[in-house]
Amino acid sequence: MSRNPLLEHHVLPPFSEIQPEHVVPAIDQLLDDNRKAIEKLTERADRETPTWESLAAPLESLNDRLAQAWSPISHLNATMNSEPLRDAYQACLGKLSEYSTWLGQHEGLCRAYQSLKDSPAYNRLDEAQQRSIDNTLRDFRLAGVDLPADKKQRYGDIQARLSELANTFSNHVLDATQAWHKDIDDVTALDGLPQSALDTLKANAEAKGVNGYRITLDFPSFLPVISFAHDRELRREVYTAFITRASEVGPNAGEFDNAGVIEETLSLRRELAELLDFDTYADYSLATKMADSPQQVLDFLNDLADRAYSQAHQEFSELQDYARASLGLDELAPWDVGYASEKLREARYAISQEQLRPYFPAPGVIDGLFRVVERLYGVQFEEDDNAPRYHPDVRYFRITEQGAPIAGFYLDLYAREGKRGGAWMDECRVRRACEDGRIQLPVAYLTCNFTRPVGGKPALLTHDEVTTLFHEFGHGLHHMLTRQQVADVSGINGVAWDAVELPSQFMENFCWEREGLDLIAGHVDTGAKLPDELLERLQAARNFQSAMGMMRQLEFSLFDFRLHHELSAPSAADVQDLLTEVRTQVSVLPAVDFNRFQNGFGHIFAGGYAAGYYSYKWAEVLSADAYSAFEEAGIFDPETGSRFRHEILEPGGARDAADLFRAFRGRPPSVEPLLRHSGIQAA
Repeated sequence: MSRNPLLEHHVLPPFSEIQPEHVVPAIDQLLDDNRKAIEKLTERADRETPTWESLAAPLESLNDRLAQAWSPISHLNATMNSEPLRDAYQACLGKLSEYSTWLGQHEGLCRAYQSLKDSPAYNRLDEAQQRSIDNTLRDFRLAGVDLPADKKQRYGDIQARLSELANTFSNHVLDATQAWHKDIDDVTALDGLPQSALDTLKANAEAKGVNGYRITLDFPSFLPVISFAHDRELRREVYTAFITRASEVGPNAGEFDNAGVIEETLSLRRELAELLDFDTYADYSLATKMADSPQQVLDFLNDLADRAYSQAHQEFSELQDYARASLGLDELAPWDVGYASEKLREARYAISQEQLRPYFPAPGVIDGLFRVVERLYGVQFEEDDNAPRYHPDVRYFRITEQGAPIAGFYLDLYAREGKRGGAWMDECRVRRACEDGRIQLPVAYLTCNFTRPVGGKPALLTHDEVTTLFHEFGHGLHHMLTRQQVADVSGINGVAWDAVELPSQFMENFCWEREGLDLIAGHVDTGAKLPDELLERLQAARNFQSAMGMMRQLEFSLFDFRLHHELSAPSAADVQDLLTEVRTQVSVLPAVDFNRFQNGFGHIFAGGYAAGYYSYKWAEVLSADAYSAFEEAGIFDPETGSRFRHEILEPGGARDAADLFRAFRGRPPSVEPLLRHSGIQAA
């Protein structure tokens, strides 16, 4: 058999050696090895009372070996997508789902963990080990370990199919995004677009060997057109292509339609929940979250909606009045809202994202990000040019403390073909104590889709992109600054999903303060700091349309939660009707009947946020309140930074998120700092 790099131990993935033909044989081999080893573990547990060293530690090692092989495959599928890799990835999803179900329903393994839990040895384990055992026993129940054989089989079939459907959904969105473009020869048709956007569209065209400018549905291309193009018909055309992606309408109608994927996904999720004796998938989802009940989530979302709706309605009325008086738009269509908002922002605050770009060259922003983290937590950063990488744009950094490495991360900032949209953090390696006594250091993937550098100049980021980078790096710090040595509760593992956004949203705050911006911002040509006048305008504009923005997030959250709580086997029409109903309740923005937002809602149909999108708002309450401690003490106060690292970042999932927050803040969370930061008057 030829050498397979995925079966070998590497500190970092050997990206240049990994070929699509390695994927299936490696996963088959690892799954077979794991099954045999787990049977031996359970046989031993039947003969003698299991201990951490005889049961949990070797199982963790098996899981980690599999994760180290799958991590680069999954990441390459998301960032360097190709047909051969996609096929290999798809071929493994069912195998991994089947293995996960087999593991979760393994009665002998469950019995062994229960025996360990009931033994005197359990009380001598540390907090993280106990938490890992408790979570594992909970997860056995959630995987259907107690079900009769026929229902176990059905559970496994459902999970395998859901895994395939999520991948299909994601592929459809990626394919639909890449299937549409519009080439423009005459630059006057793009009047209003800033030079940075024109450079991007020109680079798009050059990359495809065509003249002029190419508009695509990738965000660095789509957003400037919808925000700045004077040509209303062009905005309408691009908006229509974007909002109908992967649906039965629009320019690629029916070609990548996700409607059937959504219908089957929702039906199977409901069936899965009912198999496990949950009333709805929302109830099942909350079994591992901070929130206690669906009603608590709905009350939370509706309360925020009640507090923000009046102000959101007022903000939209002001936008309509401005568009009518200054732009000649008697009635705002959805493709006008972003354009009119940019014009009103400039008129009111004399500031735009484009004005700020020269102050945020990507290299300076990255350096500033590191300096912010250094001041908060006392760690340092160094780049490693020799680390294996998967694309020339990708960089690798180590985090050190007192000269010793404690973590590492890959930074992949720019949009490109074959890379799925959005921004995310994912695990490459998790911090854990290996069986030989070594500490495996955590490594993260930090991925964004910013506008690429063109013409030999550094990429100039918008302030929105800067906050996105800080957000994802907050997730990365949660993963990388953990002190846990048990993989199940290390970093973001074991953290309640509705608390996992706390460290990420917390980091965004430093992009708005003079002390933070002095480290982040420097003019691309002169290095000059952001002038006081621009900073004042930026801060004044921070809460521009903040209530409208909050209502938009609440619309998504309520749609997601009600979808998984109220509807059992909805048709595509039922899904559309519910979205329309939610919009009627909370949205102040215009909508069109061909809007198929749900067909591209990857967070809930191809990510981990099903019946959990509310987590963004839930965690925003936590993050705003946590940051208010820094406002009280000084935003770079070392004692407060040390406490945040110790009480929030380092514990990972070893303790309840609510307990960690109370330990840091000295009290339960309050919604008032979020309303204050958002400029929303408390009702």
